[in-house]
Amino acid sequence: MKKYRIILAVLALAFSASCTDYLEVVPDNIATIDNAFTSRNTAEKFLFTCYSYMPSHASVYEQAFTIADEFMVPYPQATNTFYNDPYEIIGRGNQNVVDPSLNYWDGAKGGKAMFQALRDCNIFLEKVDNVPALDVSEKKRWIAEVKFLKAYYHYWLLRMYGPIPLIKVNLPVSASVEEVQVKRQPVDDCFDYIVSLLDEACADLPVKLPKLTTEMGRATQPIALSVKAKVLVEAASPLFNGNEDYLNFKDNDGIPYFNPTKDLAKWEKAATACKTAIAMCDSAGFKLYKYSPNSNDRINDELTVQMSIRNSVAENNFNLNKEVIWANTNNLSGHIQMLSTPTLDAKFTSNEGHRLVLAPPLNVAEMFYSSHGVPIEEDEEWVSMGKYTNRYRLKTATSEYKYNIKEGEQTATLNFDREVRFYANLSFDRNLWYGIGKYDMEDQWVIRARVGEPAGKRGMSLYSATGYFCKKLANYQNNLLEGNAAGYIIVDYPWPVIRLADLYLLYSETLNEAYGPSSEVYKWIDLVRERAGLEDVQNSWKKYAIPSRKSKPDTQDGLREIIQRERLIELANEGHRYWEIRRWKKAKEMWHNRPILGWDIEQSEAEPYYRVKTIFTPQFTTKNYFWPIKEYDLSVNPNLDQNPGW
Repeated sequence: MKKYRIILAVLALAFSASCTDYLEVVPDNIATIDNAFTSRNTAEKFLFTCYSYMPSHASVYEQAFTIADEFMVPYPQATNTFYNDPYEIIGRGNQNVVDPSLNYWDGAKGGKAMFQALRDCNIFLEKVDNVPALDVSEKKRWIAEVKFLKAYYHYWLLRMYGPIPLIKVNLPVSASVEEVQVKRQPVDDCFDYIVSLLDEACADLPVKLPKLTTEMGRATQPIALSVKAKVLVEAASPLFNGNEDYLNFKDNDGIPYFNPTKDLAKWEKAATACKTAIAMCDSAGFKLYKYSPNSNDRINDELTVQMSIRNSVAENNFNLNKEVIWANTNNLSGHIQMLSTPTLDAKFTSNEGHRLVLAPPLNVAEMFYSSHGVPIEEDEEWVSMGKYTNRYRLKTATSEYKYNIKEGEQTATLNFDREVRFYANLSFDRNLWYGIGKYDMEDQWVIRARVGEPAGKRGMSLYSATGYFCKKLANYQNNLLEGNAAGYIIVDYPWPVIRLADLYLLYSETLNEAYGPSSEVYKWIDLVRERAGLEDVQNSWKKYAIPSRKSKPDTQDGLREIIQRERLIELANEGHRYWEIRRWKKAKEMWHNRPILGWDIEQSEAEPYYRVKTIFTPQFTTKNYFWPIKEYDLSVNPNLDQNPGW
């Protein structure tokens, strides 16, 4: 494998050098567990060990980025340049019970050992009282942090596997074989236990981190309440709430793991949790990020909005970016930025610091709204003028589009007249890319992605499989260097696990599900749309939608569809898409036998390049909603049962 370099900008790592230390330290030179609690310093190291199991949210090797349709990667894969196991095993339909991919049950094939994490959390809670002369308030905070981690690790398992054993305490060494063979618990009991842990933790967590630069990533009240809101939304969603597909899924005693009756009260409870979390975040100073151009920028209002979208994720100065409620400083973004960045110019074709392999498919590109803030298939102008029917035909960019598409060049009609988030999230052939060394709207990078061009397919493994690139994840202050084996100076940022926009949209969703459309439902989704430069929901549909859809926001079903699409757009490319579609129980509808599409990237001329090509046709059946448990685990514990279909 050729060697490549990523040069991390000193400015970006100034904060991370200190605040990631606590997540990476594992106790060393400790002969026994008891010795780990003989002093404050060793006990703190054990606390940081509990944090060290945090899933790597930014890793394409450990998360769900490539297992559905958020990103495609080159196929067949080349092990000597880029190989993604989740895509190869799960995304291509090869998941199995012998050696499952993303195995968080055992800690294998990209998964971290969540049950080991829970055991270590329990050890900490059992032993922390033994630490001599530990400040009472600090001990309370540490205990609260570990309870938060216990809740989150249980939630991670529950979301993946459905019913799970609850590891409330560690079993003694003297435990019998029968005691060790733990059983899975009904999903409602699992959710209740997770919420109880978060409630216990919240009271003793700080509202704000006392030392932001050294403690970023540690649990706070806003984080805990936001996680609680997401847990309760998951519990209320169709995958877990009234799911009749698992009517006959029961334990050995005949106790059902899923309640097949839908409970509206779960949505009401989730709405209350979202409201409480938003109020806490407001009091702690969180707000939607809006970009303020600096003295080096020469940009117009639309590009400023684009930068608000891009930097809501990529801005690493948290005195400026108040939107990120929880940033995972144990998992920085350098690698995923490298995989997202296309070759911007011919002078960078020999640069080995970027990999341009994460490719959003055509399905995702079509999801974004028109410039009117409604779906392109519902936009009256798009439909009546034939733009939607002819969206794959070529169109030449005029001066009207010169800040998004190179004037005088051709690209697909689909890429014109789209909302700002389309251009902030995605890049494509003949699109303009602001930043990475160019900070003048009149002089942006031109992406040229046809065969023989800088961002086009070269070789067998490093290229966009769809013709689209992910702009949002690449920090605009990065810098590609010229020359063979030159570096890519990456301005790193910790991964945003929860943003305030996420919470606002969750609140709109829960209110609509619990009570139907109301001014309060519209308020929170409209705040997110306003930041994206769009009109409010009701006016957008009344003014711009086709006649049959103008009243769509006025009904619960119609507004549900709007909110769900808004979430997929706002959180695009951030690793949420798979989990959202899954919890809504829309995975079979959206993925089973539905081709994933892209452009014909093998072509050098515009006309053939913009032919639609099937990248892959996935299969998704009921069994795929939950991960399989490794068959070895079932053989050693007869109380465990396999998830249906596996």
